[in-house]
Amino acid sequence: MKKTHSLASSGAVKDLTVGEPMGLILGFALPLFGGMLFQQFYSLVDTLIVGRFLGVKALAGVGDTGAITFMIIGFCMGVCNGFAIPISQRFGAKDYTDMRKFLAHSIYVCVVMTVVMTFFCSVFCRQILTAMNTPDDIFDYAYQYLIIIFLGIPTNFLYNLFSGAIRALGDSKAPVLFLVVSSVINIALDLLLILVIPMGVSGAAVATVISQAASGLLAVVYMIRKVEVLRIRKEEWEFRSYYVKVLLAMGVPMGLQYSITAIGSVVLTTAVNGLGSAYVAAQTAAGRVGNFFCTPFDALGSTMATYGGQNVGAKKLERLNKGLRSASMVGVIYSVIALAVMIFFGRSLAALFVSGAENEILDSARLFLVINAAFYVPLTFVNVVRFMIQGMGYSALAVLSGVFEMIGRMAAAIFLIPVIGYTGACFASPIAWILADAFLFPAYFHVRKRTYQLYHMDPAEPEPE
Repeated sequence: MKKTHSLASSGAVKDLTVGEPMGLILGFALPLFGGMLFQQFYSLVDTLIVGRFLGVKALAGVGDTGAITFMIIGFCMGVCNGFAIPISQRFGAKDYTDMRKFLAHSIYVCVVMTVVMTFFCSVFCRQILTAMNTPDDIFDYAYQYLIIIFLGIPTNFLYNLFSGAIRALGDSKAPVLFLVVSSVINIALDLLLILVIPMGVSGAAVATVISQAASGLLAVVYMIRKVEVLRIRKEEWEFRSYYVKVLLAMGVPMGLQYSITAIGSVVLTTAVNGLGSAYVAAQTAAGRVGNFFCTPFDALGSTMATYGGQNVGAKKLERLNKGLRSASMVGVIYSVIALAVMIFFGRSLAALFVSGAENEILDSARLFLVINAAFYVPLTFVNVVRFMIQGMGYSALAVLSGVFEMIGRMAAAIFLIPVIGYTGACFASPIAWILADAFLFPAYFHVRKRTYQLYHMDPAEPEPE
């Protein structure tokens, strides 16, 4: 196949197949972490403004949509991340023509998925909330927010598809800039549409969708103007079912992984709803803080998907274990620091979202934060090992880790919450992470051995320095 001979004018692409893994991983993950941090920051601002200016009921209504939003929007993210894997593998193999064909067919598939998902999610939005046992006093808030988020599904696909393609080439800095701009837009629109133009929780949702669209358009413009190697040639748009099959084999399992994991969260949210809106508000505040502190794990995961994809594509399999060890070390060190912060400042962080007089809500939120942070080390491995497996091309196998997470959260909802109440909800994610790790470690060694066999290499040979 014809290959592009130079990567000149191709933006800040980075080859992760050459150099010390620790330095490469940190260099790739830190900008990615910065972008995700901004993304979580404007999510925090969303929640802060809603909780402070619209009240606890509105806060609980928005928070009640979190699990179902993660299930649907997470599927979009997972699919796009999966589509980026063959792109990163072809980049590692320096087969740029085939790489662009995969990108073209990714666009075809995403257009179809966007139409189907937006239609069905919007039509059945109210039924979804009813099935989740959403309390009557927060139902309208939840519906107003969720229907707009569902109508904004196309913007989610837009950003994740093109930023994923850019990251697949080792450029983790440009997507950060897109998210910084998006964050500023989101915060400004939050203030405008909630405080100045009183749209209520609908204003927060509209701000999120518009800012997501802005980041997606920036990714498209950047790719066209700066990343020459990703500019699709006319003949590369020719439709071939082979590329669709490969993309679906990579993307759908990753999307399902997010959705299957989220099913457990939906069941858990339904159980918490039965405890009353005060506990829903506590879960919302704690969840926003927790998501903020879990951003480094997400960044490490995305890093390992690109790292694994490029090195498998380049047939440098000896670098896989080194990368895994380096990323795990970073995650474990961070986990210890995060736990200390939660112990001493968890209540104060939750107080950003609700009045200091809401002592029961704040105590419940701190309990959730401390218990979850105590198990951040298992969460490190969930992200690092799972995304490494996906980057190596075994997305379908990695989906099973999501099944174990789902089982863990459902078990907490069904068996723990009825017995020990809200404390059971606090242990749901830790149980899920431990179960996922029990599957992921054997799975990694299996796919590593299988990959060596595929390339007729011996994993017992000493790794070159």
